[in-house]
Amino acid sequence: MKKNIIITLLSLILLQTVVFAEAIKFVQVTDTHFKTNDEHRAEVLKETVKAINKEKGISFVVFTGDNIDSPNAEYIPEFVKIINKLHVPYYLVIGNHDVFKNNGLSKSAYLDIVRDNNFLYRYTKPNYVFKRNGFVFIVVDGAKEVVPGSNGYYKEDTLKWLDKQLKKHKNDKVVIFQHFPLIMNKELSSHTVYKKENYLNILDKHDNVISIITGHLHTNYEVMRNGVYHITSPTLLSEKPVYKVINISTTKGFSPMVYTELKEVEIPKK
Repeated sequence: MKKNIIITLLSLILLQTVVFAEAIKFVQVTDTHFKTNDEHRAEVLKETVKAINKEKGISFVVFTGDNIDSPNAEYIPEFVKIINKLHVPYYLVIGNHDVFKNNGLSKSAYLDIVRDNNFLYRYTKPNYVFKRNGFVFIVVDGAKEVVPGSNGYYKEDTLKWLDKQLKKHKNDKVVIFQHFPLIMNKELSSHTVYKKENYLNILDKHDNVISIITGHLHTNYEVMRNGVYHITSPTLLSEKPVYKVINISTTKGFSPMVYTELKEVEIPKK
């Protein structure tokens, strides 16, 4: 009888752990710098899509900016046509190479072209929120479209919006996607974030952010700051093309676990 009671108690404890445990697996691709009439970049992107489609248990793919090499509207349809072959949904972040309003490619125009070539893509603004597997994902835009440059600028209204979203989802586990990293392993004046302390102050007010995932620097760097795991990933156009598989799991009463793995893309020899 006592043995049965112990087994029952253990079963209840295990059941509670399963109930409160949440996990997700997704892929980050960054700085693809795609352009038309470039056979190599087209092949790299196509082979990357094929490789990702072979991954097991992927919920979605996020492209964290500099998706095209320069703000040329002609590049977007072919880029979208290739990534439309992914077997899972994808989400886009805008980078500093993606837009230039004076050249006719504003953020709204960029997203209009994306939606024209993928009717399932419904986001009309560069800042947006989506939910998957019990997690909240926030895309935060720091690109400048009027005076482009390699420095990030998270505008005051963007930070107010982010603060509002973090308050709204205070009981959820949040992951943020953006192009420009807040924390770097080596400070580069040409790639820094304007008044990043304002952003960091907002993060420090909340305890629901698990990770901030970025690109831009073309390097692999991961560091923990005040409980937030900052992940920066290499460009897809590295000497050996790579994307990153990210696993996140949470269990009530324990700190979130974040696992990352760089995957090389095999390009067929000609």
